Amino acid sequence: MSQFRERFSRFMIGRYGSDKLSRFLMGTVFALIFVGIFIRSYWVDIAALFLIALSYFRMFSKNIGKRFEENQKFERISFRVTEFFKKLRFKFQQIRQYHIYKCPSCGQKIRIPRGKGKVSVHCPKCSTDFIKKS
Repeated sequence: MSQFRERFSRFMIGRYGSDKLSRFLMGTVFALIFVGIFIRSYWVDIAALFLIALSYFRMFSKNIGKRFEENQKFERISFRVTEFFKKLRFKFQQIRQYHIYKCPSCGQKIRIPRGKGKVSVHCPKCSTDFIKKS
C-alpha cells in the first residue's frame, strides 16, 4: 500500500491537486447523483459525469496558474453569495430584537429595542425628537 501511495505522490508532483472549487464540484456531483435517483433523467447523469470529469481534469492539470485563477474567481463569487446571506440573516436578527424607524426630517435610520412602550427617539444626525411605540 505504501508503494502505491509513493507512486501516486510522485505522479502528483507538478500537478494542481484539489482546491475549494474541486470540492464544490464533487459536492455538486453527489447532490446530482442523489437527485438522479429520484428523477431518473439521463440529463442529470450526464451533468454529474461532466462535473466529475471537470473536477479530475482540474486536479491532474499541470497548468497551475490557470487553475489558481479559476479558483480565485470561484472564491470571489462564493464570498459575495455568503456575504449576501450573512447580511440577510443579520437583518432578520435585528428585526426580531429592534424596531427600526426613519427620522421624519432627515431620513436617518434609528434602531430602538422592542418592548419598551412609547419612547422619545432622538435623531443623532439632525437632533429631532419624535415619539414612537417600540
